[in-house]
Amino acid sequence: MSARDASRFIRRDGPSLGEAETHARLERTWATPPGLWGWLSSVDHKQVGRRYIVTAFVFFLLAGLLALAMRMQLAGPNQTLLTPDRYNQIFTMHGTTMMFLFAVPVMEAFAIYLVPLMVGTRAIAFPRLNAFSYWVYLAGGVMLWVAFILNVGPDVGWFSYVPLSGPQFSPGKRADFWAQMVTFTEVAALAVAVEIIVTVLKQRAPGMSLNRIPLFVWGQLVTSFMVVFAMPAVMVSSSMLIMDRLIGTHFFNPAEGGDALLWQHLFWFFGHPEVYIIFLPATGFVSSILPTFARRPIFGYTALVLALVATGFLGFGLWVHHMFATGLPHLGNSFYTAASMAIAIPSGIQIFCWLATLWDGRPRFATPLLFVIGFIVIFVLGGLSGIMLASVPIDSQVHDTYFVVAHFHYVLIGGAVFPLFGAIYYWFPKFTGRMLSERAGAWNFGLFFVGFNIAFFPMHILGLIGMPRRVYSYPAGLGWDDLNLLSTAGAVILAAGVLVFLGNVWHSLKHGLVADDNPWGAATLEWATASPPPSFNFVHIPVVTGSNPLWEEADGLPVVSGLRVDQRELLLTSVVDAAPEVREPSPEPSIWPLLSALAVTILFIGSIFTPWAVVWGSIPLAVGLIGWFWPKSAPDTPEPVIE
Repeated sequence: MSARDASRFIRRDGPSLGEAETHARLERTWATPPGLWGWLSSVDHKQVGRRYIVTAFVFFLLAGLLALAMRMQLAGPNQTLLTPDRYNQIFTMHGTTMMFLFAVPVMEAFAIYLVPLMVGTRAIAFPRLNAFSYWVYLAGGVMLWVAFILNVGPDVGWFSYVPLSGPQFSPGKRADFWAQMVTFTEVAALAVAVEIIVTVLKQRAPGMSLNRIPLFVWGQLVTSFMVVFAMPAVMVSSSMLIMDRLIGTHFFNPAEGGDALLWQHLFWFFGHPEVYIIFLPATGFVSSILPTFARRPIFGYTALVLALVATGFLGFGLWVHHMFATGLPHLGNSFYTAASMAIAIPSGIQIFCWLATLWDGRPRFATPLLFVIGFIVIFVLGGLSGIMLASVPIDSQVHDTYFVVAHFHYVLIGGAVFPLFGAIYYWFPKFTGRMLSERAGAWNFGLFFVGFNIAFFPMHILGLIGMPRRVYSYPAGLGWDDLNLLSTAGAVILAAGVLVFLGNVWHSLKHGLVADDNPWGAATLEWATASPPPSFNFVHIPVVTGSNPLWEEADGLPVVSGLRVDQRELLLTSVVDAAPEVREPSPEPSIWPLLSALAVTILFIGSIFTPWAVVWGSIPLAVGLIGWFWPKSAPDTPEPVIE
């Protein structure tokens, strides 16, 4: 589709502007107000995305410190560094923070920042909802950690199994804070999922048909649909739990007709898709990084898209493999065994496509590619132990041992954190306009890779020789001493790798090499604008003519004309072919998302102490929503247009 063809669909009825004037007018129209007010009211997806990323990494570092504390406690037998109660809180906070406050939010954060740029639009869909989601996420995380500091942090595991987390065995407010934190974070995750779905399906640049969407965007789209279907399950279960605890319902009380296994079914119906909610965006990172550094288009684009979709579907069909030891019928277990093994097929397809891309390319082994290669190695090992756990006899033998701890860290750290570090090195120039140090990046990768394997591989052996998980101490003479000491040493090396990364980021933000707009020579649209991007992303909305637009349009991309520059305006396109359909206004910065998030925070935290908080807290929430959605008349003025 040419620029002329694209512009046929757009009304053009005002004076045209020169390039410099166009840029200046767009900057005035899309800029965030200065000062604290602008910081609080910003709806720019890039600012919100950066806040998400930084906040998620703060939680990552906090959870990592807790992990080091646990490893120090377990470095030798009969250690007394932590009390049993504090250890329970620490391992609960570690898992909860990593899963709910880091892994899912940081993947959505990259989507918030990159998806609008990669699909060639000026803003994310529902930008005020986007800002609201961040404030709710921040409030939920702060609430949980303040509770932990005040010694009322949760102590029943990140999975919060009943009846242990019920009112009979966990009096006080610890489990209540956990349950409401889940509600906070899932509200935020659902909001972001809706934004990403609408952005991808309706705001793509003209010509970006479904078969030209970048694989990272495909991964985020499938992930967002998974969030929409999976997150309500855990929100329902956490709400049922807090009602059992606070107002005397009996959803999980067998003595009153409830069912304790209902919690596990609801939780793991969310919990296992969550693994793929974390993993699929990571595969998008890999599919973006590999072609750039292999210097050839990705091998098997269609197969990779189908693998993403298949993983999204199959991910909802195997949650019961977390429950093989609960005494469910053997016939049912056989179906979940089959599903647990079948899901390895789309993952294998992706790995073979990535290897074929490397094999047929001319790889440049920069730091992002090093992390991708490390990911492939570690994820394959974690996947193999996952196939083992899909077998009922083996799963029953190693259930709740350190073998399972080793497996899911290989899958989650290997399958998500390694690609995440690669993505940070890859897109850091786009975020900041500066390059990270390649030398420090190589040290970062080496320490992280070696430390990770030394820390977690011995846990497979510990599990096979009988060490149960979630124990705060153990006696000498069981054969666990040396392996635990080795694992702790690996954790220290891994932490050193993280410190090198933090030092690299800190130094590069001020003294790193200034990056070109496209320093890696990549092919996707986010590299077609400045680094870092302006508030409006693109002076001219590009028109896409192929799946690798920057490689295929060496003389420059064709562009769309006709969008207003005096008001925030987006171009909406058709779902399948991305044909231009209509111009749509985009909301201005507003303080109301923050005020609404504060009202939600008051309601959620207050409900931990009294059910009446739901009633009275709905009043300020209603005020916030009225201010948010109060209609505003648009001025009827001539429309300057982009030519």
